[in-house]
Amino acid sequence: MTTEQAKRLSESAIAKLMDALERGQSEALKLYLAVMSRFHRYSWGNILLIYSQCPDASHVAGFHAWLKLRRFVRKGEKGIVILAPMVGRKKLGDDLTEDAETRLFGFRAAHVFDVSQTDGEPLPEFATVKGDPRDYNDRLVQFIASRNIALEYDRAISPARGMSSGAKITLLPDLAPAEHLAVLVHELSHELLHRGDRRTATTHTIRETEAEAVAFVISTAIGLDTSTSCSDYIQLHSGDKATLAESLMFIQQTASVILQAIEPGGAAANPQLN
Repeated sequence: MTTEQAKRLSESAIAKLMDALERGQSEALKLYLAVMSRFHRYSWGNILLIYSQCPDASHVAGFHAWLKLRRFVRKGEKGIVILAPMVGRKKLGDDLTEDAETRLFGFRAAHVFDVSQTDGEPLPEFATVKGDPRDYNDRLVQFIASRNIALEYDRAISPARGMSSGAKITLLPDLAPAEHLAVLVHELSHELLHRGDRRTATTHTIRETEAEAVAFVISTAIGLDTSTSCSDYIQLHSGDKATLAESLMFIQQTASVILQAIEPGGAAANPQLN
């Protein structure tokens, strides 16, 4: 694949992604956000408590909160202990003031349960990339190794599917092949685009938009079905068509490098071309 061919593929894919972003949130994303908003944001201390008791926890809620989501805590399941704040009303003397204010006066033990401890209606899942990546995963892994980037697999990064940490990429084990490729390209894009000086010159939204746009270009180019996964992800991180437009040059250049490397006979198979 020539640089010009890669550029044309990239331009076509980005035009489709822009179109999807311009249409706004998909119904799948709206449903996902509506349900996810029902889960509380826990303090750092409670997060440590949750993961010390249930390392694989992904979504936790109280007994009655699960009922509202039409899921039921299984009989015999042991609750995860957290600290819940206790609030009271400010007093002047022995009487409550008319405009009484609430104040924190302590904590009490409370119990929550992970989704894995419940049965019932399924939670909405984020859209995923599907299809058969054939040999592209192997060539992508070879290309990453040729760039001296370590690749590891670790369940501890859950619920994240991938993580880039400077010359090292960590993926969640057992991803479906198409998801593996898309997530790996996303994290590789962070490695290629967002290390060094450029990281401090970009926002979180820009970095996530660029990485996911590159993943969209590569996934589309090799024939995978991305559904709404990429546009949903970008919007989840506050990106939009304008964000994408501002980063076109970086997205196209990075997608071109990866595409040419993972094509049969490309740089992944010929490290001397890197």
